Amino acid sequence: MLEPDLPADEAMRLADLHSMNLLDSPDEERFDRLTRLARRLFDVPIALISLVDQDRQWFKSCIGLPVRQTPRNISFCGHAILSEAPLVVEDTWQDPRFADNPLVTGEPHIRFYAGHPLQISTGRRLGTLCLIDQRPHRLNEEDRLLLADLAAMAVRELEALTLATLDELTQISNRRGFLQLADKSLQRSYRQQQQACLLFMDLNGFKQINDQFGHAEGDRALQEFARLLSLEFRQADIFARLGGDEFVVLLPDCDRLQAEGVLARFRLALQRMNSEANRGYQIRFSAGVVEYHPDQPPELAALLARADEHMYRSKPGHGENEYAI
Repeated sequence: MLEPDLPADEAMRLADLHSMNLLDSPDEERFDRLTRLARRLFDVPIALISLVDQDRQWFKSCIGLPVRQTPRNISFCGHAILSEAPLVVEDTWQDPRFADNPLVTGEPHIRFYAGHPLQISTGRRLGTLCLIDQRPHRLNEEDRLLLADLAAMAVRELEALTLATLDELTQISNRRGFLQLADKSLQRSYRQQQQACLLFMDLNGFKQINDQFGHAEGDRALQEFARLLSLEFRQADIFARLGGDEFVVLLPDCDRLQAEGVLARFRLALQRMNSEANRGYQIRFSAGVVEYHPDQPPELAALLARADEHMYRSKPGHGENEYAI
């Protein structure tokens, strides 16, 4: 078996994939409609929209297969994203790259594979729209063009979905995107009996920045704050701009003491950035920290309300837990 190589742009490819907030997101009819159509048009039992993560391939849509992910090192899609052209394996038994692959010798007993890479507007190939069968197939030129059309439709849906869950100004998750991802993460914490922490941040005096320096400078402050969130928090953490000058971060597998340490490190990073920027103003923020215990129901709305309340109490005049940059 030949394991897939890594694309030359792997680091940026993964950054694009993770920034789109698609992994482990709920099933959606817009994608299942495409895979059902692909299965019928090509007369195959399995059609997938696969996203290739660091160590796995995860299926945004999965028609005809009982699992939602498989290891990347045995994936066909890991090979398919190495080129702009589709990867077509008409008979895996005759292809030395795949003949002894566990997905060929065992379930789902792949004999035929055709995967068209899903290349987004940045040029990165995030995954594939792919067809699988337990018998050999041949694809003619018309078939290949049809597969390309379906892949292009999948890309349009992926990018449209991302825009709906992305904050236009800061390019991090918006409220909708956060609620989708954080709810799933909290459910996982509940199942795995792990703690989690939620940080609620609100910029202090933000209106004064807009009034004194203009809205363009206020936008810049929001963008730089969001950029530091991206740099300072873990890949597994889920952060977002809820709206206005409110930001939130969910830290899975984290207790309150660890969360306080994370906030302290973030404060230092922001202080360094502020001293280097020399903008002529200070941005101040208040932070509320709440801990989720897995013996509680995984209710994200209640956790957000508690964190918001803690943040309010930390505002100047209400408490001492204020951080500054």
